[in-house]
Amino acid sequence: MEAAVTDLTILLLSNFTVTLLVLGLLTAGIGMLRARRHGLLTASVVWGRLLDHFLLLSVGVSYLYNFVMHSVFGDFTAEIIGWNQSPFQLEVAFASLGFAAVGFLAFPRRQGWMVKLAALLGPAIFLWGAAGGHIYQLLTAGNQAQGNAGSVLYTDILLPVAGFVFLWGFAATTRRDGEVREVMVAAETVDASSHPADRL
Repeated sequence: MEAAVTDLTILLLSNFTVTLLVLGLLTAGIGMLRARRHGLLTASVVWGRLLDHFLLLSVGVSYLYNFVMHSVFGDFTAEIIGWNQSPFQLEVAFASLGFAAVGFLAFPRRQGWMVKLAALLGPAIFLWGAAGGHIYQLLTAGNQAQGNAGSVLYTDILLPVAGFVFLWGFAATTRRDGEVREVMVAAETVDASSHPADRL
């Protein structure tokens, strides 16, 4: 039993980007169920929950984890990526800490879509650049290390896409829901003004 728990822990931590994405989807789903129970589940709530939990876990927590791995456990991290240890790892660590801070800042629902875009854009550029580096290392140096050619390569490409899809859905449905609310308020205003007795 202890060996199975150890193996599972290693699997989850070595594929932390997938682990945190799945955890974000689960926590967003719990938030949607709570909203549904209270009759508040709309398309903008669904997209908002997906985006917010992505920002919290796949950006905030993920890059905080990345910061710790590249700073505290730099030798180990270099080994699983197939690198030599380098002072540049500390720079990657602090860049990751900056991404984490913006991810946590953008998490609350009250933040607008521009703040959420800013929290996605920096990591997206970083991840797509890293994916290019992984592919280059794979093709030119045959680097098959888990941290270069494993799940991290695929998540480097696909995670930003998921984040931007969540942002698009949130922005589109929030705008649409806002327009519907404006029409409803206008209709209620017209209705109330045409029936003054109803206001008593």
